[in-house]
Amino acid sequence: MRAKAVAGVITGAVLGITGLAAITGYVIARALTAPYVGRRFATRVHGVVAKGGRHYVLLDDAEQMRRTGLYGAFLPDGAHVRFGAEALSWGSSIARPVERAEAERLAGVAYVSWTGIHFPTPSAAGLRAEEIVIPTELGSTPAWRVDAGDGDVWAVHIHGMGSTRAGTLRGVQAAVSSGLTSLIVTYRNTAEGIRHGSGRSTLGLDEARDVEPALEYALAHGARRIVLFGWSMGASIALQLAHLPRWREHVVGIVADSPVLDWRATLEANCSRAGVPSWSAHLAYPWLTHRLLARTIGLDRALDLDVLDWTPPGRLKIPLLILQGSADQSTPWQVAAEVAETNPMVGLELFGADHTMSWNSDPERWRSGTTDWLLKLLDLIPIPTA
Repeated sequence: MRAKAVAGVITGAVLGITGLAAITGYVIARALTAPYVGRRFATRVHGVVAKGGRHYVLLDDAEQMRRTGLYGAFLPDGAHVRFGAEALSWGSSIARPVERAEAERLAGVAYVSWTGIHFPTPSAAGLRAEEIVIPTELGSTPAWRVDAGDGDVWAVHIHGMGSTRAGTLRGVQAAVSSGLTSLIVTYRNTAEGIRHGSGRSTLGLDEARDVEPALEYALAHGARRIVLFGWSMGASIALQLAHLPRWREHVVGIVADSPVLDWRATLEANCSRAGVPSWSAHLAYPWLTHRLLARTIGLDRALDLDVLDWTPPGRLKIPLLILQGSADQSTPWQVAAEVAETNPMVGLELFGADHTMSWNSDPERWRSGTTDWLLKLLDLIPIPTA
């Protein structure tokens, strides 16, 4: 065991966290907050075939490959390919349709990184974007700006942990078609953001400080009402910002795909997904929330998980649309259902999809449900007078 791990276990023992429990909690907390290390190329390509004038790529026979819908993959050279919605059994593989040019790009590729990102760039999503920078306390971060409507209502799109701006383009389409000028942003310790400190995630707490300047940019450029779009941890960031006193007048609603509404429930779900008992998550909490233990795992400070818990009745003070998959093994849909049941301002749309894959499973329903909600929201919320 490395010296820092030994020191952590000793510290844990001092605080009453002993033996195997200390080691387990340490490992889980480190995994949850781990720095971004790039994409994993773990999906094997078994070949590319042509049949009936169409081209198919043969992939591992795994559950996510068998799900119908619009998905994609990144290649080791950085290229991106898009798959059609079909998933066909092909011997011991799953065949996904691809365009001829992309089939040629896949020839000779051994492994790809499967992704819900179907549009790698704004132009691929049919959007005309301007590349801008947003100043933050750490320096300038990249953003896309997509103009729409009269510029009075803006949307700020926030991607999730381990993702990139491209992951939000699925939602940007709905915002722009509803007349919302959009900012698509990033934050610290991501693939496109600024590396800070140990590079570890603070589960949205410090990351929110990097997104707040995007709201200031929107107001400085004509926005009077702002809708936040958040994906997974990005939704947790959106909820924090929307409930800050200075933004309550201007942020009028949130569209949240697979939102992290309670990090404790999310960590328990991810432990189960990894084959570890869900109760093991409790062993990680001291390492996240106690100042000394948090420093031992590489964080600059302790994390307040209560601040990130949006499940208590009455805590939510803003209209919220949740779009979530009933097969989500990362952020349990049951948490979203409980929040919707106890809060009249929360709407919930369930899809037969995994984490952040609701759009992919049914793009038309996702878009129409979101645009309908946006139009109703903006009709009901008055324009601020100042």
